[in-house]
Amino acid sequence: MEYAYVKALHIIFVITWFSGLFYLGRLLIYNQESSQKEEPEKNILVKQFTLMTKRLLYAITWPSAVLTWFFGIWLVIMYPGWPIWLIIKIGLVILLSLYHISLDKIYRNQASGKFAFTSFQLRIWNEVPTVFLIAIVMLVVVKQNISIAYGLGGLLIFILLLFSAIKIYKSLREKR
Repeated sequence: MEYAYVKALHIIFVITWFSGLFYLGRLLIYNQESSQKEEPEKNILVKQFTLMTKRLLYAITWPSAVLTWFFGIWLVIMYPGWPIWLIIKIGLVILLSLYHISLDKIYRNQASGKFAFTSFQLRIWNEVPTVFLIAIVMLVVVKQNISIAYGLGGLLIFILLLFSAIKIYKSLREKR
């Protein structure tokens, strides 16, 4: 019974972590786009987006990440053995954590007035957690039944479709 409660809490914090990551990317894009506007609109929007990003990052996203790791480690301790899917999942979660750290760095740079990335670059970077979400959920749910070739192939096709959609969106925005 303890396993079920720990697993439920792990899933809850995974959901809140991903929600935060998805919205953080959007806020960073909006903040970057605001930095291109004329005063006084620029000053007002940049201040507001910076504040919103800070609150989301430090009040929701980081605590969710820490609790996801906490309950995840607890589950690993209770899970018998280390099957290959679990090792791959842990590797993906480490990469997701590095992605999270990169968002924190982008936020800190933007908060200090350094807007190093274009809106298009941030839009591409904003899709990274979607790829992780699909890979991790498929891995955990399908486990041993997944073919590595089909799994990687499907993920690559999804990434190509996602990148194509971003490019199409960029062309439509530039036409306006």
